[in-house]
Amino acid sequence: MVPRRPSGLPWPAPLHAGLVDTVLVGVSLLDMWANVDPDDRAAMACGLLAALCLPLRRRLPLATFLLTLPTATVTDAALATLIALYTLSSLSRHRLLLALCGTVFAVADFVPWPWPSLEIDELSDTYSLIHLSYTLATAVAPVFLGQLVQARRELTLRLAEISEAREHERLLITQSVLAQERAQLAREMHDVVAHQVSLIAVQAGALQVGSRDAEAKEAAVTIRRLSVQTLEELRHMVSVLRASGSRPTELTPQPSLADLERLVDSSGIEAELSTDLPGDLPPPVQRGVYRTVQEALTNVRKHAPGASATIRIHHQNGRLHATITNTPATRPAVPLPSAHHGLVGLRQRAELLGGTVTSAPTTAGGYELRLDIPFDHTP
Repeated sequence: MVPRRPSGLPWPAPLHAGLVDTVLVGVSLLDMWANVDPDDRAAMACGLLAALCLPLRRRLPLATFLLTLPTATVTDAALATLIALYTLSSLSRHRLLLALCGTVFAVADFVPWPWPSLEIDELSDTYSLIHLSYTLATAVAPVFLGQLVQARRELTLRLAEISEAREHERLLITQSVLAQERAQLAREMHDVVAHQVSLIAVQAGALQVGSRDAEAKEAAVTIRRLSVQTLEELRHMVSVLRASGSRPTELTPQPSLADLERLVDSSGIEAELSTDLPGDLPPPVQRGVYRTVQEALTNVRKHAPGASATIRIHHQNGRLHATITNTPATRPAVPLPSAHHGLVGLRQRAELLGGTVTSAPTTAGGYELRLDIPFDHTP
């Protein structure tokens, strides 16, 4: 397997790290060659130890700093110690530890070696303002630079997490939109397609019973059978589509109150429509009224053949009231597939509009469906 390389690197990360370590060790050896007397074996040993332990600085940053500290104490070759201090600062979150390490380095670099041979005059010369300022700046610089690199690294990781979270949120929004469209599609399929197919099935059943022509009866049986199969398949499809989704998105074209009269005339039911609603109601309110009447008429055809219906739609005290009442059936009902999603869908529509849908049998043996929603509600 080829190891992944970070963005912007022309070679794998381990090779890049090894190359950087080699360069730093070489630079430290050059610093030691320029600032350490070859005849001073102790100083040479400290310098070699500091340079050769630099490859350990990522895994053991504190130990590496402590191993490089002697060369800054006994020699002027402090580059290896500065590199170790920078690495420790870029990897550690302990501010107190970093301040302590910086102070130790400043003292080691500031006070001349050997300490037992210090004299008062030499110590007085050492404590000059310029030398002190330079030493403090040299100690503070790698600490601040390491902390800056650490903050940049954490910020990069945080930005990557935010980007990933936004991508996940975008995916969830997409899934939510798809779920809403599926729920709306299921509702439209039930309200529109099932309405028409059930009408075909009922008319075919009536033709089958009332016709004396054998061919016509056979055709009516075939039409009714196909209609029933279509309703059954549609029921399964609606159940699948209703698996998810909440508030629906809008599909076009959409019915309005102007389509109510045509709906009643084409329902195949003796129905009386009475309404005093204006035509400028919000589209969701108009669709809610239309779908309620449509579902009620569909249920009358399916469950109360031969019944008549009365539709009353009016407004009073800032609320819209729609009542659909049917008389008892006059002939046996034709059994048709049903998923029982009609009333559930009507209640969902009414809740979205801030209203309610109720249904109950009447004392005369019929059935009544009521819709009650705010008249001036705008979703």
